[in-house]
Amino acid sequence: MKAQLILEDGTIFIGEGFGSHMDTFGEVVFNTGMTGYQEILSDPSYCGQIVMLTYPLIGNYGINRDDFESINPAVKGFIVKEAADFPSNWRSEFTLDEYFKIKKIPGIAGIDTRKLARIIRQYGTLKGAICSIENDAEEVLRKLRQTRLPIDQVRRVSTKNAYPSPGRGKRIVLVDFGMKHGILRELNLRGCDVVVVPYHTTADEILQLRPDGIMLSNGPGDPKDVPEGIQMIKEVLGKVPLFGICLGHQLFALACGADTVKMKFGHRGSNHPVKELSTGKVSITSQNHGYTVDSKSINNTRLAVTHIALNDDTIEGLKHLDYPAFTVQYHPEASPGPEDANGLFEQFLNMIESEKQEGTAACQNVQI
Repeated sequence: MKAQLILEDGTIFIGEGFGSHMDTFGEVVFNTGMTGYQEILSDPSYCGQIVMLTYPLIGNYGINRDDFESINPAVKGFIVKEAADFPSNWRSEFTLDEYFKIKKIPGIAGIDTRKLARIIRQYGTLKGAICSIENDAEEVLRKLRQTRLPIDQVRRVSTKNAYPSPGRGKRIVLVDFGMKHGILRELNLRGCDVVVVPYHTTADEILQLRPDGIMLSNGPGDPKDVPEGIQMIKEVLGKVPLFGICLGHQLFALACGADTVKMKFGHRGSNHPVKELSTGKVSITSQNHGYTVDSKSINNTRLAVTHIALNDDTIEGLKHLDYPAFTVQYHPEASPGPEDANGLFEQFLNMIESEKQEGTAACQNVQI
């Protein structure tokens, strides 16, 4: 079936529809990863977005049961140069087309994805629509321009109720702003006793769980649309060691008095070089974000920059100068992408242990 991709600037691409035949609207973004399309389509951080993959052949190893980052994908649509009809991989259980039909995700293939990437790089992310070729383009464009992008993505993808992922190690409260399963998986691998809580959980409710540490997950959208998370971070800061990833990093910055701004087209891919300032070490990282911490806003805070992106010098890591808390903009759990930064999970657990030992030593030194 012929389909069309219509951008809010009036650009129209004609291609072949696959997956669901329903019409869809969303913010069109691109990802530069060569592999990992299953993790990308199931990443909750893409809630409300239509994702275009710059790598030309997508679906060649199918869809399997193991590589999901969420149970129900929140992506609004998929754009590819070529969708493989006959995947070749021993783990494959569905083709891309079959899975998209099950999950009601519209896709379009056969368009000039290089041209689309250049448009987004030049003009920034745009609203777009995927629909049948039979739809009147002018009418679709009119509706598209009137459509407002959602601001409640975190509410849509966060868990509705708290739940445990038991272990015998350190108690970690993982605040789900749109959590990738990879984060929970990395904590489980280290024996942590994890409690996952909704995005609007209060500081008092978190502290009642007696956590050894708090982790702030990734998630979609503008961090300023999550005031509940910002307030919670303000109230737990300094009481429990804290580690934030992606949206969690941005919320941490806002809670500490810094500011965030929308990027022109964001960082989305698994090949982004990041430099650690203290050591000079460069890691290749997986990223997915459209907002960044304003570097000028750091000056009047008690935050220090720990990492920067080598492509554009944007902030990729922060630490608090007074409290045990640090965050990164990229994804140390990868999924997809390189695992260069995986050691940050050990750094978080070591920080928790150090804080415990200091607290024990302080109690022993108290004069009675």
